[in-house]
Amino acid sequence: MAEISGTCDARFSDVRSLLDANLESGADVGASIHITVAGQAVVDLWVGWVDANHTAPWTEHTITDVWSTTKTMTALAALMLVDRGLLDVDEPVGTYWPECAANGNEHVLLRHVLSHTSGVSG
Repeated sequence: MAEISGTCDARFSDVRSLLDANLESGADVGASIHITVAGQAVVDLWVGWVDANHTAPWTEHTITDVWSTTKTMTALAALMLVDRGLLDVDEPVGTYWPECAANGNEHVLLRHVLSHTSGVSG
């Protein structure tokens, strides 16, 4: 089994354990994670291999594809604003983005956009 490299603040030891467990389970052959809190790197870990045949180790410089993270981050940010009472998912999107209400989209609610059910083509 590959050994985890990098640094991890003791407060985030569970992250290190989860990374190790994920590789041990076979869910991934290699992975890395970096977490910054208040401008300080608190987790910077990498482990495993870049390929299923274990011919090249995962390093701190391994480049990976990042798939659809903007959807997750947008939804998370929107839900934080909902929690703070600054955004209402039952409001028409045009309340926040007037141009979106054009061309018959005035009844599209924010919840429809966040759940990809608005019926508006891209």
